[in-house]
Amino acid sequence: MPKFPGIIHSKLPDTGTTIFTVMTKLANEEKAINLSQGFPDFDCPDKIKERTNHYMSNGYNQYAPMQGVPKLREAIADKVERLYSAQYDPDTEINVTAGATQAIYTALTAMIREGDEVIVFEPAYDSYVPAIELCGGIPIFVQLKAPDYHINWKEVQKLVSRRTKAIIINTPHNPTGSIMNAGDMQQLEKLTKGTDIVIISDEVYEHIIFDGYEHQSIARYPKLAERSFVVSSFGKTFHNTGWKIGYILAPQNLMEEFRKVHQFNVFTVNNPMQHAIADFMNDSFHWYADLAKFYQEKRDFFNKCIEGSRFTFTPSAGTYFQLLRYKDISDEKDTDFVVRLTKETKVASIPISVFYHEGIDDKFIRFCFCKGYETLEQAAELLRKV
Repeated sequence: MPKFPGIIHSKLPDTGTTIFTVMTKLANEEKAINLSQGFPDFDCPDKIKERTNHYMSNGYNQYAPMQGVPKLREAIADKVERLYSAQYDPDTEINVTAGATQAIYTALTAMIREGDEVIVFEPAYDSYVPAIELCGGIPIFVQLKAPDYHINWKEVQKLVSRRTKAIIINTPHNPTGSIMNAGDMQQLEKLTKGTDIVIISDEVYEHIIFDGYEHQSIARYPKLAERSFVVSSFGKTFHNTGWKIGYILAPQNLMEEFRKVHQFNVFTVNNPMQHAIADFMNDSFHWYADLAKFYQEKRDFFNKCIEGSRFTFTPSAGTYFQLLRYKDISDEKDTDFVVRLTKETKVASIPISVFYHEGIDDKFIRFCFCKGYETLEQAAELLRKV
């Protein structure tokens, strides 16, 4: 087909193909072990699939309510109250979404106007900044401090201005695997007190947290919850990332604005799958605690297998990602090193510099350990030879 003859003024001139797509494509081309993109190589629970088939076979194949299937919203409310002692009204304060990325994009679209500033912590998941820019907002960057990637709240305070409309947080954090603690939440509460700042809290790895730590959800803190959108993901929790179903929590006045946008970008989400997830949640509450143990065993196994290599690391505190530092191996840029590692060693990973707007390179690369033990052992064996 001939090219469009007019001039295209790109709304995202500096945005290319996401690094996850690039590295997965390279891994496939090189027949490398793909520890780059964050998806499991094992299946979701049989019961969820069975219940989905049940609902598809029994006529649940038309539009679900815009807000989400009522019994799923009720199951979410029950989960949040049991885990975080927070009460959200299923009718007015919970919405099912087409994944967490859609939830974040819709929340930003509902709240951000031209010239509004949004504080973003870097390294930042790569959907945040494009979403802000598409809304006409201005991202204001705060660098998390390596090697533990903690937040310097004095630095954050200096960046808050009358133009600050929102702050995006992410805990457990992708790509670093760090977590925010109660002290961080107290600092955030102090920082936003008496302001009109909205918080968007990306908590998609809320149930994947290790070493006895407890997830510090925004929902635990009433003064923060009253100004926050809290985002979660069924895909990360139930090993079905391809279903692209998540949810968002917010007080009624914020949720009303969210739904004004949601109804016009996706309107609703897969109906039979929502019913199936609700059934599983109601019958399998133990899943959340078991999930942390399940992934901690994989993290520990992978890290044990890496011992004896020239990579250095601190065990991930959450998510299913582990950072390895290669500064004792090479002076290459991380973007070059991961390509060479994929081609020569046959293990694909993600460079951390791509999650900074200025490409800060501390020689860390990210590996995904939501894989089978045999896959992790094979990858580690190859990495020990680097």
